[in-house]
Amino acid sequence: MNIKMKKMHPLSGFALGFLLALPGSVLAQTINLQQAVQMSLNADPRIKEREQLVESARAVLEEVQGNDGWRLNANLFMGLAPAVSGGFYQGGATSGTTPRTDGPLPGGVSDWTSLQIALIKPLFTFGKIKHYSEAAQGDIDVKRGDVRISKSDTVLDVKRAYYGYLSARDSRRLLEDVNGRVDSAVERVNRNIKDDNGESKQSDLYALQAAKGLLGKYMSQAKSIEKISLDGLKVLTGAGLNADLQVADDSLTPVALPKSALPELQSQALTERPEMAQLEAGLRARRALVAAKKAEMYPDVYAGIVGQANYASRRDRLNNPYLYDPFNNAGVTPVLGVKWDIKLGVVPAQIAHEQAELEALNFKNQYAQAGIPFQVSEAYHQMQANYQGQQDLAQGAAAARRWMISSLADFSAGLERADKVGDALKAYATMQADYLRTVNDYNMNVAQLQRAVGESN
Repeated sequence: MNIKMKKMHPLSGFALGFLLALPGSVLAQTINLQQAVQMSLNADPRIKEREQLVESARAVLEEVQGNDGWRLNANLFMGLAPAVSGGFYQGGATSGTTPRTDGPLPGGVSDWTSLQIALIKPLFTFGKIKHYSEAAQGDIDVKRGDVRISKSDTVLDVKRAYYGYLSARDSRRLLEDVNGRVDSAVERVNRNIKDDNGESKQSDLYALQAAKGLLGKYMSQAKSIEKISLDGLKVLTGAGLNADLQVADDSLTPVALPKSALPELQSQALTERPEMAQLEAGLRARRALVAAKKAEMYPDVYAGIVGQANYASRRDRLNNPYLYDPFNNAGVTPVLGVKWDIKLGVVPAQIAHEQAELEALNFKNQYAQAGIPFQVSEAYHQMQANYQGQQDLAQGAAAARRWMISSLADFSAGLERADKVGDALKAYATMQADYLRTVNDYNMNVAQLQRAVGESN
């Protein structure tokens, strides 16, 4: 008897780090699959993390666009300046022919307050702001794609936990039923051996006990997987590990087979997959970055107001249109200017870097154009195989059940040996377990196909 219970619940894709104890309700709650999906989409912190990264990217776009507005550059400080009284000429006279020569500090020092201010508005940047804005918008779209991918991963995790729980629970019920039948057969054999009526032998008892031991092992495994799957569902939905959560479905049943043909599904994937939208946004952003780096070779044209004011309390003020005192003056003027800030050895390297990143993304896009249809094809053919497999196994399991029932009836009538009954019991348990495993695999194949073509649920 070889029942591989672990295959009934493939939870390998569920990140162990996500199994954190969350606060949950003590009230019992029964949910179906769609409710579990919606609860998980609302509760999953991985999705919320990706959404915050979208907000971060949106803030970068606002920062880039803000560079097109007014810029204020102000500097206010206090210091010391030479104290001077009187005029420009010898002896401090206000008129004369000989400039004064009484040294750098004729009157000691004075306090000095200086204010320098520039209010600038860019007029033309040769596309820098435009291209950087396009790149920032592309990054937002890429991050939005990450949100969609994270949601798809969550939906897949929920379905894996939900179907896995149903599969494990049905398997446990199946094994308990078979185990009960084995117990009845063991009691009958023990009674026959005790009565020494010749209807049973000691070897019959050993055969049934061996089957019972193996059934016990697989029942323990099924209970463990059932518990793990339900705990995973509790965490995903945000109910918490201590919550009393129940599923609405009574048993595991195959979902409807998608009717779309493979070429149609492949075409849908190339237009609906979030990865394809991300690639398109990434290419758009990289092209914009290349153009923006090239624009760095050109100046910025701006207009604005520039002014400064200086005041020293112990310096007399000059009133001369040709001479001015840098420690005691004031002035403001509108300006129209051109500013260069070019790093001649750096900008070409930055352009080459962005161009290489663009080319790498082009090759990634080429791979996606071929790889995504293959992923769809793989999921499609696996789904078709397990769809046919679960139908065949359903017929086989029904036949195995009839074999088990008839063997038990013949055994009760003294017409069948215990080892043959054990064979029938093991065949039924194995066939039914394979059926449940295949239904679980088929349901997950459908879920994986839906994800592969870009469907949200």
